[in-house]
Amino acid sequence: MAAALGMAVCRLRHQEQSMENAAHQIAEYILDRRKGGIECSEEGAMYRLFHEVNSLVTMADAHADSERRAKEFLRRTIADISHQLKTPIAALNIYNGILQQETADAATVREFTSLSEQELDRIESLVQSLLKMARLDAGAITLERSPENVFDLLEHIKRQYSFRAEQEGKEIVLEGDEQTVFSCDRTWLAEAIGNLVKNALDHTAQGDRILVRWQQSPCLTQITVEDTGSGIHSEDLYHIFKRFYRSRFSKDTQGVGLGLPLAKSIVEAHQGSIEVHSKLGQGTAFTINFPIMTK
Repeated sequence: MAAALGMAVCRLRHQEQSMENAAHQIAEYILDRRKGGIECSEEGAMYRLFHEVNSLVTMADAHADSERRAKEFLRRTIADISHQLKTPIAALNIYNGILQQETADAATVREFTSLSEQELDRIESLVQSLLKMARLDAGAITLERSPENVFDLLEHIKRQYSFRAEQEGKEIVLEGDEQTVFSCDRTWLAEAIGNLVKNALDHTAQGDRILVRWQQSPCLTQITVEDTGSGIHSEDLYHIFKRFYRSRFSKDTQGVGLGLPLAKSIVEAHQGSIEVHSKLGQGTAFTINFPIMTK
């Protein structure tokens, strides 16, 4: 009887020591996780305990890392917005100062009122583009896909820009099978392709043409926006989808470099891809490829 009691006491002491060792290892691991996890050579309940601790710490680290990335993303977005708003706001302050001094000159008032309106439009466009990109980056948008007629979608975009094209002496042409249908989020895809058409208008001259063509195969829907404009310098081709990228060759003083990155983000949200081919002085073609979605 005494021997059995002694063995039981020894066993309890051994278990207590094991628990103390486990608690010590867990505390060390939580404080310093560079070791990559708690190693355990024991079996049974102790092994399960260590395994669960490793899993919980891994989940906590992943959550903390996600929070850090979200905060960094928010910081960068706010910095981008603040930086890009400085220019139009400074211009507005100058225009308002001139207006206050030239209240008797109707022509001057009209001129700088028009310039102020342009800067306000620029601010609105900038903020809206940044917010859209922020929502896409954060995964806060669920695409509402539905079967859409490609011709109807592109005809809608053409109507949006037809007045500007007419005023600038340019032509927008659609070319493709008018019965082509594929699954997409119409609102977001119209935003992406509209940005490509606007980009083409920004870099073409009077008499130039913008061709929007499409074709479909059993596995792919392809849409191309091609122009006969100034083209893209070879130095810029690998950078044009970067946010706020401005070429040293660009004569565009109004753009902020968000249209193409936003288009790329929307296309990729559709599991598509976008590529560009350009020849300086001859024109540019943006080609979007969408895989046919099968159930």
